[in-house]
Amino acid sequence: MTAPHLWVRAEQRDNETRVGLTPSGAATLLAQGFRVTVETSDTRVIPIDDYAKAGCTIAPQNSWPDAPDDAIIFGLKELPDDGTDLRHRHIMFGHAYKGQSAGQTLLKRFKAGKGTLYDLEYLTDDTGRRVAAFGYWAGFAGAAVAVKCWIAQIKGTQTAPISPYENADALTAELQSELNELDTKRPDALVIGALGRVGTGASDLCKRLDISVTGWDMAQTAHGGPFPEILNHALFFNCILAGPQTPIFVPKNAATLPRSLRVIGDIACDPDSDFNPVPVYERATTWENPALRVSDAPPLDVTAIDNLPSMLPLESSEDYAAQLLNTLSSLSHLDGPVWLRAKALFDKHQATV
Repeated sequence: MTAPHLWVRAEQRDNETRVGLTPSGAATLLAQGFRVTVETSDTRVIPIDDYAKAGCTIAPQNSWPDAPDDAIIFGLKELPDDGTDLRHRHIMFGHAYKGQSAGQTLLKRFKAGKGTLYDLEYLTDDTGRRVAAFGYWAGFAGAAVAVKCWIAQIKGTQTAPISPYENADALTAELQSELNELDTKRPDALVIGALGRVGTGASDLCKRLDISVTGWDMAQTAHGGPFPEILNHALFFNCILAGPQTPIFVPKNAATLPRSLRVIGDIACDPDSDFNPVPVYERATTWENPALRVSDAPPLDVTAIDNLPSMLPLESSEDYAAQLLNTLSSLSHLDGPVWLRAKALFDKHQATV
């Protein structure tokens, strides 16, 4: 088989500076006989010169539509929603398999162009566990944004726009300073999915800030609800990948119920999914407007940003790329189980559009 050609595209999503392949990872693939092309980028956290020094071919930003037919296009977040046909094989987070309206449009574009999606969310090992995930840093950053929302509530102000941080220590130090300035006790938090990557990240951020955490996982949610305990905590973090069997954690009428709950950090962030377990809101929040106020008396905010790890872009990129590298190394064998499972899932969902 011809050596795989991996084409790392520039991200075209606002506030997205992560990358799924580091220069050292690219050097590993090149040593294995891969061809590796990396697009220039105005925003990527890792400089393009580092990829050039590793031996990668450098291509202009956003030139992937003109890549050779055999190139496998690798990015993280969504492609531009321009309606063009997709003829290549793409590796990315497609957000297309849970009934999302934008996902249906994406699948139609693949069908029209006869391309293929290998969705990063569904690259799994034989046990069903993802081979790589940004979960830890999503949880860490998501908890941080929720704490920011809570601080703004206490101050009676709007939650300020968020931006990337140099590292987790800088983010934690800023939050610690802001909490120390408040004349009130720290909030408490309940984390659902506490044993997973996302929940661990959220819990670790809270522990750094001396925020008491109640950790729940499958055992505590197996009865299917309702879950009044959630309303008794100031902060609630949803950290699970929802599916058809996922119960409702926070009901639509939660805002009208007696509650201590002030901020929901829906780190899983799937508001337009058929399986949204936090149906008190219907749209994601943004870096510019992190908090969505769903009740005023007392206040209840939801924060649900779908690219949270970009708040800590270098740490999250290096972590994720290290997890994914072995799987990328197997691209010369697309008949291997990880890739075959992802292709079968794509074929199943594309058949419905």
